[in-house]
Amino acid sequence: MSGMGPRRMGRMVSTFRSGCGAIAGALLLATALFAVPDPARALDEIVKKQTFVLPTYTTVGGAALRDVKVGWEAYGTLNADKSNVILITHFFSGSSHAAGRYKADDAAPGYWDAIIGPGKPLDTDKYYILSSDTLVNLNAHDPNVVTTGPATISPETDKPYGTRFPVVTIRDFVNVQKALLDSLGITKLHAVMGPSMGALQVYEWATGYPEAVGRAIPVIGAGEADGWLVGWLDAWATPIRLDPNFNNGNYYGGSPPNQGLAAALKLVTLSAGAPPWTNATFGRKWTEASKNPALSLDNHYAIETRLDEIAAARAKLSDANHFLYLVKANQVFAAGGDVGLNRIRAPVLIISADDDILFHPAAIQRTADEIRKGGASVEQVKIGGGRGHLNGIANVQEAGESIRKFLAR
Repeated sequence: MSGMGPRRMGRMVSTFRSGCGAIAGALLLATALFAVPDPARALDEIVKKQTFVLPTYTTVGGAALRDVKVGWEAYGTLNADKSNVILITHFFSGSSHAAGRYKADDAAPGYWDAIIGPGKPLDTDKYYILSSDTLVNLNAHDPNVVTTGPATISPETDKPYGTRFPVVTIRDFVNVQKALLDSLGITKLHAVMGPSMGALQVYEWATGYPEAVGRAIPVIGAGEADGWLVGWLDAWATPIRLDPNFNNGNYYGGSPPNQGLAAALKLVTLSAGAPPWTNATFGRKWTEASKNPALSLDNHYAIETRLDEIAAARAKLSDANHFLYLVKANQVFAAGGDVGLNRIRAPVLIISADDDILFHPAAIQRTADEIRKGGASVEQVKIGGGRGHLNGIANVQEAGESIRKFLAR
């Protein structure tokens, strides 16, 4: 791997590209479009994306992969005994760009910039914050993302893997992160923290490597994918499968199924939101004041048009097969396998939102109860903001003091 030494990193900003607002994920894009970053919180330093290469990796399912790559970035300074590390694990459509900016004129901050930096809850004067891209990262065509997945050229065939790529799980994401940390000589995490699919990785870290996790902070995520979430994930995936360009995943070298992918990302963005967000931002406004939606099938409401714009921008940087592999990884997730959440030994701070329709309150509470049965301590904090699931990204700072105190204990 390159550039493995600890670095002083600052606050960063995700990149809007080609004038279409392309950033680290559909949820982050929605956040940037509808929330204005606070310039007073900006840092001066620039983030460098680094690459970790694992020569060989065997998946949980037993498949062998060569030259596995993921990108990572870090903020803060690694201390002498490497005991101040907080690992950030990202959401379904996100990347390792959790904070700061890649270059000075980037327009929007990394998705958790509000809580990462000097003096913030994840204080880079105290902690070394490390964030990693996952395998099969959705943003396979974003130049700031490094990830091995179906769109990667196979060393065996010199062609994209396509659907010959093996199914991977949340545990595989975590195992590759563990290999990255091992390469840096990091054996114990002060904490691991992440939102949504990132929360699933937090639970997998706490159950799979309990001796390595000092504290666990899952945000807007439960300890398993229940039937409700499995159904939502299938609904997200369906437009891709119906796109005539999908061709059972064999579209590399031809026209990609970007219409289906955009429709899928539209569903992701809407289901991650909540009525207060859509109604306050758009209500029943028309896209064009002179074009009444009641008079023509071609006339639309503003919410429809904006969702389409978000989805089209995201689809340009995303890969449809990667989307489907992520869907599968999330559907099969159950932290700790047969042993389950009883393996958790670290104290846990669960941050959730009551208006989240993906990881609904009953699923969150069931997770907390199961962890307590195993003997680990659990604190629960609720955040608001009217954005549903997206609260965990756009409004996580509401839990800032709880996070700060939890990390200090």
